[in-house]
Amino acid sequence: MTDTVLDVRDLRVEFPTRRGVLTALDGVSLSIRRGEILGVVGESGAGKSMTGMAILGLLEPPGRIAGGEIHLSGDRIDTLSESEMEQVRGRRIGAIFQDPLTSLNPLFRVGDQLIETIRLHTDLTRDQAGQRALGLLREVGIPAPEDRMNSFPHQFSGGMRQRVVIALALCAEPELIVADEPTTALDVSIQAQITALLRQLCTERGTAVMLVTHDMGVIAETADRVAVMYAGRLVETGPVDDVVRRPQHPYTAGLMGSIPGLRSDVEELSMIPGSMPRLDAIPPGCAFNPRCDKAGPRCRREAPRITGEGAACWLAMEGSTA
Repeated sequence: MTDTVLDVRDLRVEFPTRRGVLTALDGVSLSIRRGEILGVVGESGAGKSMTGMAILGLLEPPGRIAGGEIHLSGDRIDTLSESEMEQVRGRRIGAIFQDPLTSLNPLFRVGDQLIETIRLHTDLTRDQAGQRALGLLREVGIPAPEDRMNSFPHQFSGGMRQRVVIALALCAEPELIVADEPTTALDVSIQAQITALLRQLCTERGTAVMLVTHDMGVIAETADRVAVMYAGRLVETGPVDDVVRRPQHPYTAGLMGSIPGLRSDVEELSMIPGSMPRLDAIPPGCAFNPRCDKAGPRCRREAPRITGEGAACWLAMEGSTA
């Protein structure tokens, strides 16, 4: 399957302030094919969730898309009005967020919420929507779905609530799902179940998934390709096995070295010194250069860019000291 569902080109997101314009995303380009999971990873503040919010058209004011393009199955969506974007969200793009309670109304039964969402995005009658809701609960692994249709969100466990949110995201059979930290609040065993469910849905439905997470372990087990972000920039992208086992960017290598059990030949986990820069203090050149012990003069002077797979690193691109 090679059909491109999501195509983001040179995306730039800015936040105007009294002290100047802050650039939250700078030249982000990525794509996701049908039936593929793209894992977007990085530390807090890297721009992962911001990218997802820009795709969904949910940037908080005064945030704005200041440059670039976002295409969904060939249709440009970043120029749509809010009312037009409301027709895209839910129908063509589904969303799964970290806390399922933010997506579920505690005052309404789960079945009613599913039926309402299905009817909003389709022409099905209430009875037809009810049957579809029942089928979705069954598909995402909710036991005794006929009974659970009448349950309220607080009567589900955290893992079951997340399954319900996945069912909500699938109501209109979207082409793309943006999953923002969908397993962070769950224990390890439930995490594995949810990521396996996402993988199954991609395989069976051909849905494209953008999986946003800070957990490289989840990426290694779930994604087909990886996009590593740092300070609002894309620093490395490629097939998951290549990026995990043979990282080219020093930042990616640092993330890989911090995962327990990923490499059996390492006795001590590595640690990346320093922290993510603030938006008003991103250094010139490669944004990672103050934390990189291999940075040279060019790294501090000129920002490297990638247009396809590879690493935005002068050392990786030139194979010598930058």
